[in-house]
Amino acid sequence: MDRYLIVTNDGKDTDYSVTDQVVTLLQNAGKTCILCQKDEDKNIIMESVPDQIDCAIVIGGDGSLIEVARTLWEKDVPILGINMGTLGYLTEVEVNHIEEDLNQMLAGDYVFEERMMLKGTLEDGTQDVALNDIVVSRKGELRIIHFKLFVNGELLNSYEADGVIISTPTGSTAYNLSAGGPVVEPTASLIVITPICSHALNTRSIVLSSEDEIMIEIGEGRNGSREEVYVTFDGADRMIMETGAKIMVRRADARTKILKLNKVSFLETLRRKMKGN
Repeated sequence: MDRYLIVTNDGKDTDYSVTDQVVTLLQNAGKTCILCQKDEDKNIIMESVPDQIDCAIVIGGDGSLIEVARTLWEKDVPILGINMGTLGYLTEVEVNHIEEDLNQMLAGDYVFEERMMLKGTLEDGTQDVALNDIVVSRKGELRIIHFKLFVNGELLNSYEADGVIISTPTGSTAYNLSAGGPVVEPTASLIVITPICSHALNTRSIVLSSEDEIMIEIGEGRNGSREEVYVTFDGADRMIMETGAKIMVRRADARTKILKLNKVSFLETLRRKMKGN
């Protein structure tokens, strides 16, 4: 790997000291570094990303890495995360180990770990992808929403809830976990459905095959009123759906490729991040 895209969260690396350290290490090894450009809203300017890059190095937190994964999802570029956030499930390189870990990468001592993604498609053809989750949630005032959930064309259940999370294994330790959903080994291929604050006692998460197709249909509000809800992709891009509208969720064709340096197992990482013994 010779050409590296460097993506910095300047809210984390405010003085670019970590970025400068990474660039210096790579350039001293004869590598080319391209600093990613962002617009005034801190979004990656796609036109500034070269077609030929071998790896993206993200300096920030898990959210920064997810943004890059969603932006570059069609380019099949491996991503290495340098953690300047909190838990850091995805960004495994710690700031105090940058030199050691980058030298390990430059020596070729790494593996690629592929993570499945989800694609959501509205009836008008609008599409977006997510590495963590696609969430349907209430819009505006506090109230439950009514929706039906179909799997492969068959009705699974009708819900009255604050919303529903459609999660990948990677996203199982994010919003899904907070909502009481199961933790899943991140390289698995499956889909987790977790209702948010469902108004029923027997509602639990459901684990489906990655080949299943999930459709969510928005129902009427109270007294037959027209309902509006949000659909969010990894907590970032957001769309509005109304009563009668449907969204189809399925496994995306592309996968996120994460560059892994340490040999720590997922269970050990989970124990450490969750403050277990």
